[in-house]
Amino acid sequence: MRITGGRAGGIPLKAPKGNHTRPATDRLRESVFSSLGASIEGCKVADLFAGTGSYGLEALSRGASSSTFFESDHAALTCLRQNVQATICSCNSDTAAAKIVASDVFALESNTPSYDLIFLDPPYDTIAENLHYIFEKVINPIALAKARTIVELPGNIEPKVKGWKILRRIGKAGKDKPTALIYERTD
Repeated sequence: MRITGGRAGGIPLKAPKGNHTRPATDRLRESVFSSLGASIEGCKVADLFAGTGSYGLEALSRGASSSTFFESDHAALTCLRQNVQATICSCNSDTAAAKIVASDVFALESNTPSYDLIFLDPPYDTIAENLHYIFEKVINPIALAKARTIVELPGNIEPKVKGWKILRRIGKAGKDKPTALIYERTD
């Protein structure tokens, strides 16, 4: 697994052992970022359920102004910190551009900043029943008016979310095949 493009393109990313963290594949990430194109530049990014931080780090590499990583798993946090350090050094970016919040996304403070671009890659086994709750309790409070949210999920799920419309699906539909949906706020 590596950063697929931008100033840190090619930098390898560390992932914790075991199957508790499911890193986004290089191929899917590259497709997501190709779809987003130059709109990444200058964005304030939130990477929820960050794991290795691959989405937020890819955004920094491609010109985002900042990325905030939300992760609570200890093993994932260890790898995330190493990945952030390697990417920041490679990009010659200010260390303030990347912030790690070692907390459950459901325990966000009321003073959490707002974001232009939100990446959401929750555990697959809970996404179908929790996605509406995650949007209502976590994403809606931190999303700016013109925000986009990219959700990685199994290809057999395409949930509609109140206040958001699906702009695009990336990847092939099918059970257990990773795909991404790009949502845009409608209200």
